[in-house]
Amino acid sequence: MKEWLKISCLLCVFGFIRELRPSEPYITEFLLGEWRNVTQDQVNREVYPVGTYSYLAQQVIVFLITDFLRYKPLIITIGVTGIIIWSMLIWTTSLEALQILEFFYGTYMASEVAYYTYIYAKVDKKYYPRVTSHTRAAMFAGKLVAGISAQLLINFELMNYKELNYITLATQIIATVWAFGLPKVERSLYFHRKEEKIEDKIKSVTDNYDNYSNSIDSRELEDTKSQGSNISERQSLISPTRLLWQHFYNAYTNIKVLQWSLWYAMGFCGYFQVISYVQVLWKDIEPEPSIAWNGAVDAVLTAFAALTALAAGYIHAGRFKPRASLLLLALLSALEGGAILMCCLTQNIYISYVGFIIFGVLYAFTITVASAEVARYLEEDSYGLVFGINTFIALLLQTILTIVVVSESGFALSAKGQYTVYGTYFITVGIIYFVSVIVEFGLSINKQKSDNELL
Repeated sequence: MKEWLKISCLLCVFGFIRELRPSEPYITEFLLGEWRNVTQDQVNREVYPVGTYSYLAQQVIVFLITDFLRYKPLIITIGVTGIIIWSMLIWTTSLEALQILEFFYGTYMASEVAYYTYIYAKVDKKYYPRVTSHTRAAMFAGKLVAGISAQLLINFELMNYKELNYITLATQIIATVWAFGLPKVERSLYFHRKEEKIEDKIKSVTDNYDNYSNSIDSRELEDTKSQGSNISERQSLISPTRLLWQHFYNAYTNIKVLQWSLWYAMGFCGYFQVISYVQVLWKDIEPEPSIAWNGAVDAVLTAFAALTALAAGYIHAGRFKPRASLLLLALLSALEGGAILMCCLTQNIYISYVGFIIFGVLYAFTITVASAEVARYLEEDSYGLVFGINTFIALLLQTILTIVVVSESGFALSAKGQYTVYGTYFITVGIIYFVSVIVEFGLSINKQKSDNELL
């Protein structure tokens, strides 16, 4: 097996095992069940928001630490925090314990950046498209298996909601052990970028010392080594900062990157908010379901989202002009908002399930298109930085949305009220992008007329 494929497979096994979390589709059912002494309102306003705040607080720091520590330690951290989270879910009962584990959940989510970027530091650039599809497919497959197995275990009464957490805990332990076996990364993008070159230079001087011993003495050689070491230390402090700023400036002064990055941030914000609280909405629509089909919904959504994301890469790539792409984005954003309203304005739980699936599938298409368009206008090496910043902005927007819509210090809306806001949010985003395209088109027409008059 080729080395790049071997490394890709090792990472994909980790991603697949990590996503085997059959307890997640039923986390709200578990928290509101007989095993814990918390109310639906506490889960909605005092537990889940802590995860959002924690994710925001740690996201940028984790991104920089990931690069500095060269990826693998943060992949191990994903597994370790997973063990902590599901151990606390199983063996604690207090509200305070739930809030603490939500802090670790923020670490768990923020550390995902290591999983997505590790492979780029280990394989040649020509394999990037393949390994990207491998790692994404592994996570989709894990989530699909988790959803199906959860639904079957609940339907056939082989396990209850609490017992599903034991499976998740086991998979997190296995994933952690597997992560220790991943190959180390020798160089990273920012903090260890030029270290190798400095060491090579010192080694070259040492190896050739005998050839020019008449021109420098051993003291001068030691000075050279010392200077090289000092240069290396300065590079580790100065070069990363300069490179980060250069990549940031080059990316966000490009209007196309800015347009698509803004939607990426707003879209991710809305999506993460919707999936974070949707089980609370379903509990509100159907307080005591005979069978909760959350696992099946997750499985169906994952399968369709994977196919849709794959189709987006083939349908959209190179076939649409920039303005047409933005119009498509505006239309799909409005449709996403409509699907969310379908979720919350019905009293039929099955219609709500369908609305959620439609929303997830549309989002999978639009986020794939947005990611491709952002990457299309970027310097190759700045992918991680730009998507990290976009995610940070998304989390910042989500935190504001949580404070305004969910928390007691804001409007403290009911679950249906919250989702009405989220649906309106996506429709508004669609309108904004539609108007911006029209304005941009009008300006280009006026410019063309002016140029013709000058001629």
